Amino acid sequence: MRSCSIRCFLGYTCTIDTGGKGDTMTSSNSASNRLATEKSPYLLQHAHNPVQWYPWGEEAFARAAAEDKPIFLSIGYSTCHWCHVMAHESFEDEEVAALLSAHFIAIKVDREERPDIDAIYMGACQAMTGQGGWPLTVLLTPDKKPFFARTYLPKWGRYGMLGLMELLDAVAQQWRSDRTRLIEGAEQVAKALSAAAAARVQEGEPDRRPVREAYRALEGSFDARFGGFGAAPKFPMPHMLMFLLRCHRLEQAPRALAMAGQTAQHILRGGIFDHVGFGLCRYSTDERWLVPHFEKMLYDNALMLLALLELAQATGEEVYRIYARRILTYLAREMTSPQGCFYSAQDADVDGEEGKYYTFTEEEVLALLGPEEGAWLCQLLGIEQEGSFEGRSIPNLIGGDLLETTSERAEALLERLYRHRAGRMTLPRDDKVLTAWNGLMIAAQARAFRVLGDSGALRAAQRAAAFVEEHLNGPEGLRISHAMGEARGQGLLDDHVFLAFAHLELFEAAQDALHLQRAAELLTQVLDRFADPAGGFFLTPSDGEALIFRPKELHDGALPCGNSVLLYVLAKLSALTGEPRWAEAAQQQLGFLCKVAGRGPAGLTFGLIGLMALLYPAQELVCVVGEPGAGEALRAALAQRYHPNLSLLVKTPQNAALLAEVAPHTTDYHCPEGQPAAYYLCENRSCRAPVFSLEALLEQLEG
Repeated sequence: MRSCSIRCFLGYTCTIDTGGKGDTMTSSNSASNRLATEKSPYLLQHAHNPVQWYPWGEEAFARAAAEDKPIFLSIGYSTCHWCHVMAHESFEDEEVAALLSAHFIAIKVDREERPDIDAIYMGACQAMTGQGGWPLTVLLTPDKKPFFARTYLPKWGRYGMLGLMELLDAVAQQWRSDRTRLIEGAEQVAKALSAAAAARVQEGEPDRRPVREAYRALEGSFDARFGGFGAAPKFPMPHMLMFLLRCHRLEQAPRALAMAGQTAQHILRGGIFDHVGFGLCRYSTDERWLVPHFEKMLYDNALMLLALLELAQATGEEVYRIYARRILTYLAREMTSPQGCFYSAQDADVDGEEGKYYTFTEEEVLALLGPEEGAWLCQLLGIEQEGSFEGRSIPNLIGGDLLETTSERAEALLERLYRHRAGRMTLPRDDKVLTAWNGLMIAAQARAFRVLGDSGALRAAQRAAAFVEEHLNGPEGLRISHAMGEARGQGLLDDHVFLAFAHLELFEAAQDALHLQRAAELLTQVLDRFADPAGGFFLTPSDGEALIFRPKELHDGALPCGNSVLLYVLAKLSALTGEPRWAEAAQQQLGFLCKVAGRGPAGLTFGLIGLMALLYPAQELVCVVGEPGAGEALRAALAQRYHPNLSLLVKTPQNAALLAEVAPHTTDYHCPEGQPAAYYLCENRSCRAPVFSLEALLEQLEG
């Protein structure tokens, strides 16, 4: 007998005996399982597995209790490469299905549809193994307590890696003969996770120290040669770039602007950026940003769009505006539904091969474009005979100039290559609509209008916001996802907070006070239903499904956590409305996040963006329009300037009445007769005398 030991962070060890391959069973492959009636693209991918999957729900847990079986929980998402690998190796396999059917109740969860469940059991995996990822494999007792967790498992063990069949056989035997250790281990892990979630952080007054400590940490891990932070694999982490830009502006940190700019330019040159169809892939497997994990996620592109827009303002370099427009192009033609909402992701795999859709051979390009034009484009994009990825080449500009692809010649050839690529195979897409991710993209599209003057981006933001409000909001509140015409899942913290962020950005873009009102409604829901009396906010609402504990996310990964974004939107809503309740809520959340940041501020950079909105010089600008066009002239002027802590409110005859309700202080602002506009600028709670020309206002801002 071999054994596999699991150690949680309390030091408790649970040992599972793992013998040989053991006896196997046969199973008939039914046409479909219980996932066939689901709406999630990920769950539907598994609807015809021989594994008799259940969706997460009481039916599965009731059957586990009735049949006295442990739970086999598998969590992933539709565009995950290793999820596909494990599905093909194991979940499409009759032998695996038979063993699962005989001894377990198997549950499939889409992590994008149920991030609350994912947060709990990913925490368990990280506690037990020190790492996490997807596919996530967790074994539970019938009362939902985890006693084993891993990520990808091959069907049979190899290279020292535990195999799924060996694990299932060993657990089945131990469950029948001596389950005491398993249950004790589950109890210990559940208690430890709950205690960690409830733990208070050290007391401390809010100050600027977390900003300076995070900056020093990023400076220490910066890759001066290729940009980014730390070793491969490298994630874009655009919110880190946004944080560094604020360090440059507000802290005068000497290397901050260079680190942000170098990282962005290396990302844009690398194969992680799709130079043919545009858009950003999820992460780079190497230090040069050449070989990506090829899936494209909506949230990565939303955050990168925001970062590029801020870089354009902070540096004045046109290249960032060009690449921001390219991301907008990609989103419009590949990630936007006919109804105007944004899809979730595009797959890394086609026909079981990762990257097949995105890579080219030199012969293919020469045959398409001819020897002269083809050779020129191959040289430009690093498409070589030997290839850079499994015998094929990933288009990239490493060592080249980002502006080389902006000539008429390059753009025409890239368009031909794009059409050819789109016609040779179909790239799978996850067309599920997620409230939180749409919120981020709506915010980015609205910001694109403010910085680029792109009215199409504003219309895209408005259409998506209208879809979310119509199809993902109802009498019972927000929902998490929408697929196949149905909204599902009770809205979580991220859904409310990211959507509030979207409405605040829409307000500053279009100055429709309904957006300000809607942001206030969403944040009222957050304060009422998600707050923890001990500080911070839970991921799940107080009236949500009862899980083994209420998770609270306090780390910004590739996607910022709801607690971080909440601080920023509370600070913004407070500045725009002048209402004390939002200022008080922002101050409480600031104190909480300052305590959390003490444990590793570089892992909370979006939260520090919110901190900097409150503890650093800030400006509030009210423009009262006297003549049509004054608001657009102001937008165009501000588009060329980087003022990260500036909040803008434009009062017009159309929005004045509603503004008086949402932001009562605006009733005191007027435009003298005969003036095109009146500009009221306040800085650090001190208001300047109003000015009546855009030139005078810009002098005040720059001063």
